[in-house]
Amino acid sequence: MALLSSKGVVVSLPVLVLSGAAFSVVFLFFLLSSPPPCNCPVTPTTTTSATVGGGVRSVVGERISTSSEDIEWVKKQIEGNGLRMAENVLRKGINPRTREQQLQDLLQFKGISHYEGEQANNHTALPCPGELLVEQHHSNYGEPWAGGRDVFEFLAESAHVTPNSQVLEIGCGTLRVGLHFIRYLNPEHFHCLERDELSLMAAFRYELPSQGLLHKRPLIVRGEDMDFSKFGSGTMYDLIYASAVFLHIPDKLVWFGLERLASKLKPLEGRIFVSHNIKFCSRLGGDECTKRLNDLGLEYIGKFTHDSLLFNHYEIWFGFRRFRG
Repeated sequence: MALLSSKGVVVSLPVLVLSGAAFSVVFLFFLLSSPPPCNCPVTPTTTTSATVGGGVRSVVGERISTSSEDIEWVKKQIEGNGLRMAENVLRKGINPRTREQQLQDLLQFKGISHYEGEQANNHTALPCPGELLVEQHHSNYGEPWAGGRDVFEFLAESAHVTPNSQVLEIGCGTLRVGLHFIRYLNPEHFHCLERDELSLMAAFRYELPSQGLLHKRPLIVRGEDMDFSKFGSGTMYDLIYASAVFLHIPDKLVWFGLERLASKLKPLEGRIFVSHNIKFCSRLGGDECTKRLNDLGLEYIGKFTHDSLLFNHYEIWFGFRRFRG
């Protein structure tokens, strides 16, 4: 039997049958020979190391810190662009004014507006104090502002933080570290308790707006005496950290804070990190410190060191976890 196509070409039925069979064989061949679906991770993973009580602890998870390949790439870009500036030598720019001179201009000319009359004072949505605009608060830490990125990388990878994690910083200051967490985490997932009004002013009136992070809605609360009541009772934290904060408050208050926070830390996976030293613990003696931690359901997991990417500096961190629910 033959069929007439629309083009006037006669095609016999056996040919159609054979063509259909051949197509089925070919389709079945490709179906069977194609590789199985890949469940590969969509983001690169990495293993980094940190010193822990004389040993080495591997940290596996999404890469946050700069890789050796990244460093080699940027070095090649610097070389390829013929940048030959000597190390540790700074040069003033095209309009070389110091922060103090910039501040004086802002005060003298009421900003740098070119409007006249009443319009010169009413066109700014978030008028910011001149001291913040010239970033004087970036000098409050006794070391470069850029070190905040180093702290973020270490903590985020060590605690296996993901964008959906809940993070609490005790004493976030002007967001030297917090900015990086806020940018990385989902909205409303970064919490902070800070007592200093000027630091909070810098955070809300300069850092969050200038970095385009207002939409992340971090919960930053002014308070002291380890009062975490404004953060609600239902939040369980993946990471709680205090960078050089416990050095400046009484040991009794530190323990009071740990008692309040222990039940808010996720069991086993959650981490508490404290920088520089843990004299609030060591002053009690090893056995007594361990006992007090155990009473709170916490245990010490080790001492960590982390090198800075940009300048000759490292920080010491002490880690804790909650071993029971």
